[in-house]
Amino acid sequence: MGTLFITSFFLLGIIIFALYLRHNASSSDDSAGHALPPYGRFAGLFGDHAEIQQPKDEGASDAELALRRARLLGLAGSGQRESLDEAHASGDAGLYDEVLDKLVSHAAHSDKSLLALVSYITRTESLRVNRRLAEALMESWQKAPARAATAKMLHIVALADDASLYRQAVEIALRLWREGRVPDLTSTELRALADGEYWVLTTGTRNSGAGFMLKRTLAHMRRELEEGAR
Repeated sequence: MGTLFITSFFLLGIIIFALYLRHNASSSDDSAGHALPPYGRFAGLFGDHAEIQQPKDEGASDAELALRRARLLGLAGSGQRESLDEAHASGDAGLYDEVLDKLVSHAAHSDKSLLALVSYITRTESLRVNRRLAEALMESWQKAPARAATAKMLHIVALADDASLYRQAVEIALRLWREGRVPDLTSTELRALADGEYWVLTTGTRNSGAGFMLKRTLAHMRRELEEGAR
């Protein structure tokens, strides 16, 4: 009887120990499945897309920007048009205008060089025309305001997206046409050119105060040219 009791007690102990081991294994699996991710430094709301950046030395950053500006202006001053691409890539609109102004100044002595600069910019949709370039082209165009040159001038000025400047270009084109200096351009063609390039301006520019004055100028020009055609 005693032997049976001891044997039963021993088997019960084995069963309890086996159940204990099974429970521990199950707990380990659950813990592994729900473990917290490794500790990491918080990177803000956009931590999935960006590493934490250590604060940059403001003095060094300013120095780098100044060196880049000086280098690009130096290249532009010697007529290197590729400097405009780098200025555009920087995302600094002010730097872009400075570099383009330098390129215009370098090309202003030659109508051919100025047209080459215009062509370089218009071949790439990302590069933009600024006021200085548009004004330089207007000045160059007035030396020989032929039909094709007039169309190109109005288009480039419209790309500058400046309503007052485009109004000035339209007024000069109309004046020269009145003077007979654009003999190969009909009144119908001039009206179509001026009206067509108007829509190159952005909506905000067209709806501005200067845009309102431009609309009035175009309306007056339209009436004059229509009467002349009759």
